[in-house]
Amino acid sequence: METKEYIESGILELYVYGLLSEAESEEVAAMAKKHPEINAEIIAIEKSVVALSSSFSPFQSAENYAKIKEKLNLNASEVIPMTPKKNWSQYIGWAAAIVLLAGIVFQYNQLEETNNQVVNTSIEKAKIEKERNELAVKKAAVEKNLAVIKDVNNTVVTLGGQTVAPESSAKVYWNKETQVVYVDATGLPEPPKGMVYQVWALKLNPLTPTSIGLLDNFDKNDQRFFAVNNTGDAEAFGITLEPAGGSLTPTMEQLYTLGKV
Repeated sequence: METKEYIESGILELYVYGLLSEAESEEVAAMAKKHPEINAEIIAIEKSVVALSSSFSPFQSAENYAKIKEKLNLNASEVIPMTPKKNWSQYIGWAAAIVLLAGIVFQYNQLEETNNQVVNTSIEKAKIEKERNELAVKKAAVEKNLAVIKDVNNTVVTLGGQTVAPESSAKVYWNKETQVVYVDATGLPEPPKGMVYQVWALKLNPLTPTSIGLLDNFDKNDQRFFAVNNTGDAEAFGITLEPAGGSLTPTMEQLYTLGKV
């Protein structure tokens, strides 16, 4: 559109009267800045409007204006606050996002708690299973030991404490037919570190000791009941305290218990 046609279109008058939309007003302002003749026409229209308004407005003195103001009660005009329109859809969107995030966090925490419970349950189950197996092993050992003690075919030899440990005692369960030998060492103190109890089958005349085993892992044997090597010919049994691994001959100064068959 040419400048002349743009001026004659009437849009400049609407611009001056403020009847255009914001986009249209911006367009007219851009045209005025670009074309000096359009800008001059806008100024001319504004001057005409001002002149026209003045011709219709009666002159009022300051005194008359004060009286009119008083009549219209304009002395203390109340300022009405204007609250900007709220974009509720934006707030609703944010609220929904927060609720969704809170729900996700809650479900994640619930999942973590459930996983922890599953892990703890599995650990507790494994612990209980281990304890049950240990109890089963101990029960089997107790039953086996009781069977040895109750076996009427076993000869029970009581070993009394000797000079180095007079408070000590032990018992030997010896089946002469099967030659199986068990030692009940509940009356012996726990050996010092690096030492071990060694069991001897003895012939008395002449004195001939024969090692029939060590009481190894003494501290781990809750029943203090040990199976040792078989023997078919013994007149007495003795237990000495020896260095770890045992000795070829008994250390008589460390003879803890001794008993004749």
